[in-house]
Amino acid sequence: MSLLASYLLAAAGSQVGGWDLSKASYNGTPLNYFYVGDQEKSPTGLSFKSDGTKMYVVGYGLDKVYEYNLSTAWDVSTASYIQNFSVSAQETTPQGLFFKSDGTKMYVIGYSAGNVNEYNLSTAWDVSTASYLQNFSVTGLEVYPTGLYFKPDGTRMYIIGFNSDNVVQYNLSTAWDVSTASYSQNFSVSAQEGLPMDLFFKSDGTKMYVVGGSGGDINEYSLSTAWDISTASYVRNFSVSAQEGSPAGLFFKSDGTKMYVIGTFEDKVFAYDLSTAWNLSTASFTYPTSDYYKPTQEDRLSDVFLKPDGTKMYTINYIDDNVYEYNLSTAWNQATASYVQNYNLNSGLYYEPSPRGLVFRPDGMRMYVVGNGQRRILQYNLSTAWDISTASYNQSLYIGGYDSLPNGLFWKPDGTKVYFVGSGGDAVYEYNSPSAWSVQYTSYVQSFSVSAQDTDPQDLFFKDDGTKMYIIGTGGDAVYEYDLSTAWDISTASYLQNFSVSVKESRPEGLFFKDDGTKMYITGYNEGVIWSYDL
Repeated sequence: MSLLASYLLAAAGSQVGGWDLSKASYNGTPLNYFYVGDQEKSPTGLSFKSDGTKMYVVGYGLDKVYEYNLSTAWDVSTASYIQNFSVSAQETTPQGLFFKSDGTKMYVIGYSAGNVNEYNLSTAWDVSTASYLQNFSVTGLEVYPTGLYFKPDGTRMYIIGFNSDNVVQYNLSTAWDVSTASYSQNFSVSAQEGLPMDLFFKSDGTKMYVVGGSGGDINEYSLSTAWDISTASYVRNFSVSAQEGSPAGLFFKSDGTKMYVIGTFEDKVFAYDLSTAWNLSTASFTYPTSDYYKPTQEDRLSDVFLKPDGTKMYTINYIDDNVYEYNLSTAWNQATASYVQNYNLNSGLYYEPSPRGLVFRPDGMRMYVVGNGQRRILQYNLSTAWDISTASYNQSLYIGGYDSLPNGLFWKPDGTKVYFVGSGGDAVYEYNSPSAWSVQYTSYVQSFSVSAQDTDPQDLFFKDDGTKMYIIGTGGDAVYEYDLSTAWDISTASYLQNFSVSVKESRPEGLFFKDDGTKMYITGYNEGVIWSYDL
C-alpha cells in the first residue's frame, strides 16, 4: 500500500469527535505574561495592588491608567480589564506609575510636562475615583523623567530619567505630599544603562533595581545604608530582551519572589520567578512546557505543518525566509520537538522573499510554499521523503491576479484541488488540479469571501472529508469554522462559529489540525511559538 493510500485510509477511519471548535480547550500550564495591547499599544509603567489582586498599566498611546483584576493574586495570566482613567490633562507622555500602599493616592510621571502628578482616590485602588490634586516639577534635575518610586512611609521620593541617567532622591517634609519635596542627592546609573526607564526598591531599602531600553535588562544595586542612594553599588544584571526588547516598567511582588516587566515592543506584562528573593541571578522566565513549543532557531512564525504520523513538524517564517524541520519524540506533541535542519527559499527561478504558507504532499516527496513576494504557489521536489535538505524547486503557479496578498495554502488529500486564502481580497480561492499534486495546468474555479468574519485572513484548513473549512486571521485573532453542504465546494460554505486564540497569540498566522480533528495547532508572529489545543 502506498503512503498516500495509507494516509487516505487513516483519514477515512478517523474517530468520531474532533473538528468542533466549541470543544476546543488549551491544556497547557498558565501563561506567565499578559497582553495589554488591546487597551494600550505603548505601555510604559506598571504597578500592582499590595495584595496582588489588581494590576495597573500606564502608557503614552492614549495617556491613560488602566486597571485590571487578577482572579489569582500575582498571576498575570488571570488578569481581566476593568476600567481606565485619563491623565492627558496633566501629562501627554506618561511614563511611570506609583500607588500609595493603601491605594488612596496615585502618582504619574512623564516628560511632556516633566512633573510628578499626584491624584487622590476616594475609593482605594479604584482609578475611576481618581481626582487630580497637584504636581511637582523635576525638570531642574531631569528633563526626561520616566520612572518614580516612594519610600513606604512616603517621606522620600525617587525619580529616574534618560537625560541625566541619574536616580534623583527627594525628601518630603509631609509624607506623600509632592508639594513638600526637596532635592537631596542623585546617583548615576550611566555605567550600566544609557536609557533608564524605571526603578524599584526592595521593601527594606537595601536594594535598588533599574530597568532600561538600551541594555534590555534589569540592573541590581545594593545600598549599604537603606534608602540612601549615595551608598548604592552595582551588583549584577538580568536580561529580559528575549521577552521584551524595549522594557519600560518594573515591579516586584512584596516578598521579592516575582518580578514583572512591561515594554513597548510586545505590549505585555511578563512575570519572572526569583528562587531567591530579590536576587536577580536566580530570576527565570519559564514558558509552559505542555501544549507549547518555542523554537530557538526562529522568532516570527507564519505557518506550521506536521507529518501525517505526527513525528515531524515544519515551520516557515517571512523574516529569514526559511523552512525549518523538527523531529517530535512523541508524536503530535510539539513540546518534544528537536531541531533538525532548515531550507532557505531564496534560491531558484521564483524564490519567495515573504513566505506565508507551507504544505507537504502526504508522502513527503513534495513541498509547497505560498507567499506575498512572488504571489505564487511554489512547488519543490524532495529526493528523500520529508528531508528538506533534498528539496529542489520544480515549478510554480501565479495567483496574484486573484489576490495580491496570498497567505495560506491547502491541498485536497487526493491532490485534485488546491486552495489558498488571501488578505488582499479577504477570501478563499479554489483551483482544480487535473494532474494530481501538480500546480501545472491548475485552473481557477471560484472564491468565497470570509470578510464578514475576519478582515485579515492568514491561513486555512479543511476537514479530511471536505465538509468543514477553518480560517485563522489577525483581524479577530480567532479560528473560524464553516460547514460545506457539498464537500470541497467552497461556494456551499456557511459560517458556523469561532474560537478565540488571542490569549495565546495576538497575531495568529498559521493553522493545522491532526488528521482525526482532535488537536488544533496555531502559530503566529508576536509569540513565535506553536500552541496546541484539544478538541
